[in-house]
Amino acid sequence: MNVRQSSTALRPIESFPPIAPDVEPAPMVRFEAVSKTYPAHRGKPSVRALQDIDFGVPRGSITGVIGRSGAGKSSLVRLINGLEKPTAGRVFVDGRDISGLAGHQLRLAQRAIGMIFQHFNLLSSRTAAGNIALPLEIAGWSKSDIATRVSELLDLVDIADKRDRYPSELSGGQKQRIGIARALATGPSVLLSDEATSALDPQTTRSILDLLANINRELGVTIILITHEMSVVRQLAREVVVLDAGEIVERGHVADIFTHPRHAITQSFLTEVLGDAVPVSLSSRLQPQRKPGDQAVIRVLVRGVDGGDTLVSRLAREFAVDVALLSARIDEIGGQHVGSLTLGVPGDEARLTKVLSYLSQRQFSVERLGYVA
Repeated sequence: MNVRQSSTALRPIESFPPIAPDVEPAPMVRFEAVSKTYPAHRGKPSVRALQDIDFGVPRGSITGVIGRSGAGKSSLVRLINGLEKPTAGRVFVDGRDISGLAGHQLRLAQRAIGMIFQHFNLLSSRTAAGNIALPLEIAGWSKSDIATRVSELLDLVDIADKRDRYPSELSGGQKQRIGIARALATGPSVLLSDEATSALDPQTTRSILDLLANINRELGVTIILITHEMSVVRQLAREVVVLDAGEIVERGHVADIFTHPRHAITQSFLTEVLGDAVPVSLSSRLQPQRKPGDQAVIRVLVRGVDGGDTLVSRLAREFAVDVALLSARIDEIGGQHVGSLTLGVPGDEARLTKVLSYLSQRQFSVERLGYVA
C-alpha cells in the first residue's frame, strides 16, 4: 500500500519556527524528572505509578515503551495526552509543557496528539466514515471539509470500500484501520498506540504495523508504541524504553538493548522475541553437572548478519578447540540482525572460564545452559 500525502495531509496543529541545521532538533516528547502518584482513595492506599521518568522521544521516530501489566505504561500515556498531571516534573509535547495546560489551551494541544486504542473505541451507532468524522465535527470543521478529509483518510488506511459499514460489520483489523484514520483526522504530530494490536491475530497485527510504518515514513508522524509485546517493538520500533514498577530500567536502540540486556525484565522479553533456540533433542540431554568427557553448552547473543560464523571461528582460533554450533536463531530487531547461538565448548572448567571471560570482555551476553555428553 502506498501512503499518499495530499493538500490536507497530516500536520501539527501549530508549527514552530525552523530549527537551524547545526542544532539538534528538540525531542517531540520530553519527560523531565516526572513522577506520578495516585492518592489514597476509598480506603485504598496511594499508588506510585511512575518515578523519576526522564527521556525524550525524537521527532519523526517510532519509539516503543514496553513493560508488564502494572509497569506504568497507562499512566505514561495519560501524561502525554494531558489526561493526567504529573505529581512532580514536566511533560513537553512538541515544545509545549502539556502538564501545565488546562481548558481551551489543553484541548488545542490534544488535537495534535492522536490515540489508537486496544479495543478500537468506535461508536457502534456511527458508520466508519462517521467515526472518522467525529473529531473533526468537535473541532468545528465545515461539512464539505469533513467530507474531503474523511475520504482522504479512508484511502490512507486502505479501507475506502467500508465507509458506510458499521463497526459490527467490520473485522478487528478493519476496525483498527478506522481507529487509526480517526486518530489522524486532525493532523497530529504525535500518534500514541496503546496496545493497539493486542486484540488482533498475528497476520492482522503485521498488516497494522506495516500501515503504521508507512504513515511514519511518508508523513513524518512521531509514533509511540505502548505495549507488553516485544514482537511489536521488534517489527516497528528503533528505540525502546523498558519500564518496570514505574521506573525506566533500560532504554536505547532496540538491538543494543536486547543484545546486552542488563535487567531481568529485559531478559524475559528477549526470551519471548528469540524463543528458545535450544532444540528439544538437546535440552532434554542437558545436565547441571559436568561428567568426564562432557562439553559445556552456552548461549551467546550476537549482532550482525555474519556474527555467528565469525564468533565460532574466532573462538576456534583463539583457544585451538573445535567449538560446535549446536543451534542458532537469527531475527531482525530494530532493523538489525540479532542472533541467539547455542555453542558446545569441549574441555575442562579452566578452558570454559577462559572462553566466558573472552566473550565477556568483548561485551557478549552469555548464558550457561549446562553440559552434554
